[in-house]
This record gives sequence, C-alpha cells and structure tokens, in this order.
Amino acid sequence: MERLQKFMARSGVASRRGSEELIAQGKVRVNGKPVTLPGLKIDPLKDRVEVDGRSLRKPEKKVYILLFKPVGYVSTVSDPQGRRKVIDLLSGIKQRVYPVGRLDYDSEGLLLLTNDGELTYALTHPRYEIPKTYQAMVQGVPGKDKLDELAKGVVLQDGATAPAKVRLLKNKGDSALLEITIHEGKNRQVRRMCEHIGHPVLSLRRVSIGPLKIGDLQRGRFRHLTTREVKILMKAAKIS
Repeated sequence: MERLQKFMARSGVASRRGSEELIAQGKVRVNGKPVTLPGLKIDPLKDRVEVDGRSLRKPEKKVYILLFKPVGYVSTVSDPQGRRKVIDLLSGIKQRVYPVGRLDYDSEGLLLLTNDGELTYALTHPRYEIPKTYQAMVQGVPGKDKLDELAKGVVLQDGATAPAKVRLLKNKGDSALLEITIHEGKNRQVRRMCEHIGHPVLSLRRVSIGPLKIGDLQRGRFRHLTTREVKILMKAAKIS
C-alpha cells in the first residue's frame, strides 16, 4: 500500500505537495470516486487513479545515474544547434532520464540524471539549499580580500549571490585553483562570480552535489547510484 500523493509524485504528475493540492482541488479520482483529502492509501497494482480524467500508469522504475560530463556537451535532451548531448553518453539506458540542473557547454564534472521528478525538484530548488561544489581554475591568484568577497556574496546582474564557501587549493604560476561551494543555481553563476572579482575562469569542474562525489569516475563515463547513495541523497533532499 502507498499514500496517494506519493504514488502521484512517482508517476510524474507533480511534486508530492503539488499532488496534495490537486487532491484538495477535487481533480483526483480513485476507482471512479473523487478524493479530496490526502493520505488515502492505495494499491498501485490494483487501484485506478485518474487526474483530470486521465488515468495514471504504473510508475516506471526509478533510475539514478551519475555522469562525468565532458566539456563540449550540452546538459539537455535536445539541442536545436545539433551539438552533442549528455544523453548521447548513456548507452544501454532504457528509461527516459533528464539532467538534474545543468552544467554549461564549456564546463565538466558531476551531473546527475534521473526520471525522479520529486528528487529533481528538491535538488534544484534554492530553498532546499543542496550544496554544489566546484573546482575553478582562474586567471591570476586572488588575494584574501577577493576570496572573502566571493564568500560573503557578490552582486550580479540578476541579484546578489548567497554566501559561499571558498578556499584556495593551489597556485599554478599565473593562475590558481579555487574550490567554491554554493547552493544556488543562477545561470553560469561560478563563472560570473569569479569574473566579478577580476579573476575569470579558465576551466570549471563540478565535483559534488550534496553527498554525491565524482570520485574516480572517468570523463565521459557514467554509473548507477547505489541503493545507499540514493537513500543518502533522499535524506539530504528531505524526501521520506
């Protein structure tokens, strides 16, 4: 048995909270009878659930994939410019999965792909504050004042950034490797933050999302998350 709103979320109708709102609005029927209170337990194999008159199919198996995205791939399932897509790297995956957030064309590193809409929402919405850590090779060597400025937050064209964790990993002549952890998802945020302090990014790699780390995964390769990793990720996203 499973709660109705959880079944709806797993079916891709909406998030669990959104499903509860649909139920409250009287848009959901179970076995032909309207349901207006969340919490009803159903048997997904036997009960027929309809939303706005459309029957929900049994949710397909949830898939969670960790990919080391290379530079030169777009983090979308289609591209009008005909560029290479991260989906092209997923050989043997039968389910239709979607990238969780994006890494821009010129960046590389950890990218999560899944067909779990509820988890995707939680990992990408700023209010859940899921940390994402990047290693940025920047031009020049920022001083402590510049690193502090990044950490406190800078004002970009689309608003101020939230406080970040920033540290200098190493100097490499006329460049430096920074580790930057943020929990927002502004477009090209890390690149724009570094540009703002006068140290543009030369290369950028995402090394972790929440508890997930890229580890020793090779560039262009992918693997399925373990059951333990999925549980830890769900806990970080506050999904029960």
